[in-house]
Amino acid sequence: MRYTSFGRRSGLRVSEYALGTGNFGTAWSSGVDTTDAHAIFDRFVDAGGTYLDTAAMYQGGQSESMLGDMLATTRDEFVISSKYGLGNPEKTDRTNNGASRKAMMSSVDASLRRLGTDYLDVFWVHFPDAFTPVDEILRGLDDLVRAGKIHHGALSNFPAWRVALAAKEADLRDWAPVVGIQTEYSLAERGAENEILPMAEALGLAVNLWSPLAGGLLTGKYRTGDEGRKTDPSRFVSEATAQTTATIDAVLAVAAETGASAAQVSMAWLRERGNRSSTAIVPIIGPRTMAQLEDYLGALDVTLTAEQYTRLDEVSLPALGVSPEIQAMTRTAMLDGEPERFILPTTPVI
Repeated sequence: MRYTSFGRRSGLRVSEYALGTGNFGTAWSSGVDTTDAHAIFDRFVDAGGTYLDTAAMYQGGQSESMLGDMLATTRDEFVISSKYGLGNPEKTDRTNNGASRKAMMSSVDASLRRLGTDYLDVFWVHFPDAFTPVDEILRGLDDLVRAGKIHHGALSNFPAWRVALAAKEADLRDWAPVVGIQTEYSLAERGAENEILPMAEALGLAVNLWSPLAGGLLTGKYRTGDEGRKTDPSRFVSEATAQTTATIDAVLAVAAETGASAAQVSMAWLRERGNRSSTAIVPIIGPRTMAQLEDYLGALDVTLTAEQYTRLDEVSLPALGVSPEIQAMTRTAMLDGEPERFILPTTPVI
């Protein structure tokens, strides 16, 4: 596994995959017990993985507790990130939930206790809420950095305008910088290219991508059977548009050409997309079985041809917030001998 800097606003080095541990635990309808979770963890580590992602609310706190047990003697060898703000497993009252400072402080202490550590490498605000001012969030993160409880603060699932505002306010007030964002991104969901990814490029923020296989949709498995998220309509993403269907068709065609699985092709496209970025783009993988983890790891050995990458890129191209004429112009690689004037929407530059 390769390693990358965690954006341009921190000195962290992380593995090119983050192991998402939302399936570590049995409190939810899906998840794995301690034995299976430990096997997945060990295999990820054997493959060179060093970046672990969890959250206070995952499996009602079981995810953090399991992870803490696994890291009892090796904690400093890993980069651990956790999140607060979307459910506190120990305090369900309104005052200890959401993005407020009060919720932040009570949540981080509980997470540190469950993880058996005295610091987090990255602490994410899981979601924004409708009430907490951004300066309250930033000051709270700065205080946690100064107290040594976290090394870096970051924002998950925030709109681009709020991230940009927060990043610049932290800089102006000389508070700990915002170092990264988390957002959904995959061949089936590329809306982040509209504003989120260009913003991250411009500000030097690390990007963690969740649901890189669109909840399993890009594996093609839901076309042939009922399993996994398809059994839970609230979590299942279907082929709702003709473009999604065409994208999965293209993934399956490239898989047949390469001998790789559809999941591996989808991850190989994502890896190449990251190679074309000037900041770290790290997918969060959330395997529930060893077979799923091996599929993810196998993708690290898959290289797409330029034609295959372009085919997948074009079939899944999102509708950006500009006219078709402007899209066509910006995707022109050479015009009037001045290629530097034109920016590819799928390859943000600064």
